[in-house]
Amino acid sequence: MHLLLIDDDTPVADPIRSALFGSGFTVDVARDASSGRELATTNGYDAILVEILPEYGGLEFLAELRRNGATAPIIVLAASETRADEVLALDAGADDFLLRTVSADVLAARLRAAIRRGGPRLTEHLHVGNLLLNRVSHNVQCASKPLPLTARQYALLEFLALHEGEIVGRPILLAHVWQLHTESGSNVVDVHVAQLRKRLRDAGSTVDIRTVRGEGYVLEVGTS
Repeated sequence: MHLLLIDDDTPVADPIRSALFGSGFTVDVARDASSGRELATTNGYDAILVEILPEYGGLEFLAELRRNGATAPIIVLAASETRADEVLALDAGADDFLLRTVSADVLAARLRAAIRRGGPRLTEHLHVGNLLLNRVSHNVQCASKPLPLTARQYALLEFLALHEGEIVGRPILLAHVWQLHTESGSNVVDVHVAQLRKRLRDAGSTVDIRTVRGEGYVLEVGTS
């Protein structure tokens, strides 16, 4: 699942991003209001985390995201909590309200719950070939039978499935699946693709991952 975190406090944002990555999420971080607005309204995020700070115009920033077309579930992370703050945030367009000191496992669970409840763009299940991916539980079925995958294999499969038929380069996979912005880990991609390809073939999937030399990989669906 792909998240946006809007927070200019690096010592807070980076641990949150790392913790969510460990729970199977990919996270883009916007460090200021301007980039947060642009990313929130142009990319298809499954959920948005917003730190309500004075620099962002307080809760008006949250309301602005909704007016500008952000439809994903929004969770507010607050430095402190009063009932009035929570009421104002929910009325401004938030789907949930948490202290930013919340534990990583609770935050991940609340995100999954918000995504399950939905929003106009929620797609909990993803069908590709004879595979069924549950984007909340990260369970995969192949021809109605469970297909166990590691967390990184699942993240790789989901990202390629969301871009079915498109060539996806290694730098894109490194950034979105491994949260790496360098090609130094490109061998990691090759190894995981090979392992995932074997898992799919052994399970009898109609889905295959084709290598496009010099460009990247493309997920394709066959007929058998």
